[in-house]
Amino acid sequence: MTYVDGASGSPRHAALLNGTASHTIEFDDIFRDGGYHPGSPTISAALAVAQAEGSSVEAFHRAVIGGYEVGCRIAIALQPSHYRNWHITATVGTMGAAVSTAMLKGCSAEGIAHAIAIASSFAGGHQENLQGQGQTKPMHCGHAAEAGVLAGLAAAEGVTGSPGSLDAPHGYAAATSDGTGNWQAGLEGLNEWTSISRMTFKNYGCCGHIFPALDGINAMRVEHGFDPGDIAEVEIHGYGPTVSICDRMDVQSARDARFSLQYCAAALLHTGAVRMAAFSPETLGRDDIRAFMDRVIVTEDATIAAAYPARRQARLVITLNSGVVIEHFQPTRKGDPDDPLTDAELFEKYDELTAGVLDAGAAERLRDVIMTGDELPGLVLIKTRQLSAA
Repeated sequence: MTYVDGASGSPRHAALLNGTASHTIEFDDIFRDGGYHPGSPTISAALAVAQAEGSSVEAFHRAVIGGYEVGCRIAIALQPSHYRNWHITATVGTMGAAVSTAMLKGCSAEGIAHAIAIASSFAGGHQENLQGQGQTKPMHCGHAAEAGVLAGLAAAEGVTGSPGSLDAPHGYAAATSDGTGNWQAGLEGLNEWTSISRMTFKNYGCCGHIFPALDGINAMRVEHGFDPGDIAEVEIHGYGPTVSICDRMDVQSARDARFSLQYCAAALLHTGAVRMAAFSPETLGRDDIRAFMDRVIVTEDATIAAAYPARRQARLVITLNSGVVIEHFQPTRKGDPDDPLTDAELFEKYDELTAGVLDAGAAERLRDVIMTGDELPGLVLIKTRQLSAA
């Protein structure tokens, strides 16, 4: 079953559609230390397999936690060099999905290891299809979920992979990053903390590398009370991907806009938010937002770059038409573990994302299912029935 179209299908089919849909509007969670979005591939795979197997909520939760733990720690071991050419959610997400699948299929530790090894042969998704033109990026997550399910199902049936698939001289780390992986970093704190407890929840519907700048603009606007018409120039100084991915003036689509710091900064100043409405055709077509983009300058700051990826920071300099220059250093991103969203803010985000898809009663019931841990079939049925009727 898949919640996207409400139709019955194989776990692989459901994982593909759910994973793709979950990444389309750039609202999925982030594991900051690995630059990785575990939720779309891992939960999409686990949800599909759990329903096919008739699994309990406890089994589903354990599988999700296990998929997060393995995927996030592999991400740490591969980064930062892996991200130079590879979309890590597409690659490592395949392994996280494989772990969840193998756990739900009752695999032993050895079987789970084989699932990871098999998944490493399926793991792809390069940066050109993340940064360049086209619509492939969300499919990266769908493919990762589907391929992870295939790897987990294969391992459950006895198919094996090489024990050195990740760290051998010709293994995955060697093929996709510098060296054979920093496994000491990946395993640091094992049995002391879990990756799923260190997640970032997005406060904006755009690339996470844009968040520190938006947080900084919000803070400056509250303190100084300026309007867009008061601003002559906005300088945004960030880390590597702030420039390499998000310094984007050519915005032809909502997908481009979600990766344009210039557009998102202009949209925030003119509309007060960077959520769903910021990427509607009406907002994308606004002349005032488009004209303001020319006033936003994006550069890399060596000190901020050195703190990446453990810290996602920004330094802003806003010059007003009056000649007054305002500066601000943004040390965190709202939604990161050290600056988390409150429950009220998470519910506000949930309400916005479900509006227009579920009626108010159905949205409330689904929220209760998620928060109280009712049996998984109930959660799936609410989703599929309401989305099928929408």
